[in-house]
Amino acid sequence: MIDQAFILCAGFGRRLQPHTLTTPKPLTPVAGQSLLSRTCEHLNNFGVKKAVLNTHYLADQIQAAAPDLQINDVAISHEEELMDTGGGISKALANFSGEPFFVLSGDGLWENAPHQNTLAQMSDAWDPSIMDILILLQPKESMRLTKGVGDYHMADNSKLTRARDQNGTHMFTSMRINHPRIFGNAPQNEAFSYLQLLDQAEKEGRLYGIEHAGDWHHISTPEDLARVEQHYSGHITAEKAHIING
Repeated sequence: MIDQAFILCAGFGRRLQPHTLTTPKPLTPVAGQSLLSRTCEHLNNFGVKKAVLNTHYLADQIQAAAPDLQINDVAISHEEELMDTGGGISKALANFSGEPFFVLSGDGLWENAPHQNTLAQMSDAWDPSIMDILILLQPKESMRLTKGVGDYHMADNSKLTRARDQNGTHMFTSMRINHPRIFGNAPQNEAFSYLQLLDQAEKEGRLYGIEHAGDWHHISTPEDLARVEQHYSGHITAEKAHIING
């Protein structure tokens, strides 16, 4: 069982302005509960015992919110200079004692399928003997409230190929399990994108995916947030929402 997680919380969330002018995107509320709190609630329900949050923009607000998150052990990895999606995780590796861990975005928002637990499905599918990274993919056609792009094609054996023209069948939710060994040859103490690690794992045949049966919402703009807010407040359902992806 994967019982530790890294949550990306350092970004500026510029596309969500004006909401993020005074509030970091992970603390943006949806139906009265912040995105970060909802993520930690999922983690706690699954049994994750430790979470590491990286901070940069409006870091004091993330720091102040940390004690109230539903995780027993929350550590902060502050970045004076942004380390990007790969460098930020690399900086915090010492917190994970060489064991695999979840990586999630602090602005992520997902709903489990009925009678299923998304994190449990990921943990059950994880096989470090053949995988370096396992990512959760959302079928593009299933996205109703927010816009999806085709980041990956998934083969029958669950191996992945990145669609560089974004014409793939699935969108990367940013939820993943990775083994810390993938950082062995990565840049040290400098900013770099996690995409480099995804591409390397794909090249070595060690990047796998699992399809999400529930809903996942890509909140990028104020319009996205408004639709998701309506959904969580019970005013509209995903089935009745405008089909964003045509």
